[in-house]
Amino acid sequence: TWLLYLPCTWSIALASDPGCLPHLGMLTLFGTGALLMRGAGCTINDMWDKDFDKKVSRTATRPIASGEVSQMQALVFLGGQLSLALGVLLCLNYYSIALGAASLSLVITYPLMKRITYWPQFVLGLTFNWGALLGWSAVKGSCDWSVCLPLYFSGVMWTLIYDTIYAHQDKEDDVKVGVKSTALRFQEQTKPWLSGFTVAMMSGLVAAGVNAEQTLPYYAVLSTVAVHLMHQV
Repeated sequence: TWLLYLPCTWSIALASDPGCLPHLGMLTLFGTGALLMRGAGCTINDMWDKDFDKKVSRTATRPIASGEVSQMQALVFLGGQLSLALGVLLCLNYYSIALGAASLSLVITYPLMKRITYWPQFVLGLTFNWGALLGWSAVKGSCDWSVCLPLYFSGVMWTLIYDTIYAHQDKEDDVKVGVKSTALRFQEQTKPWLSGFTVAMMSGLVAAGVNAEQTLPYYAVLSTVAVHLMHQV
């Protein structure tokens, strides 16, 4: 949930008036939305992947894969999750409602990407970082693309970093069930790829900060983030 929520907070914070803290009500609303949509995404993923999950010891006990929950029961539960998430979305302005609704196609199709491309983590990044666009529009009424696009790009790069690292633990199972990942694509070249994603991410965050007219504290935080990421990689 945090991985879905944090890009929202970045955008809301950048959209705040100079010298002011981010709007607490908006942060709370987006936190609720992130929790609901993360849950919906997990349900969709488990519905798509039930046959794969049965073959992997780590996921074989998931409710749908184990047969504890039927596909119909999961569908009804998903409907409830999406209905509650829609209630949160309807609290925003019309521009943001349309923008938020546009992300649903990514939420539904992301789990299929591991079947057809070695870059499912890229599609996950497009999905998980939609809040980088939505947070700004919720505060300002529409997107300033000079800020939102570099911020969104940085979020996608961040997802490629952390989910590629995570995907390395599942490489053997992925090969066994026939799904793809960036970990399988990069193999022994993972570190150079992740270093490149880190440079791209930080460049995007700098560009977003410049266009949003951020001051020294913003860049001090970015320096800390860069050191952390390089240590992680």
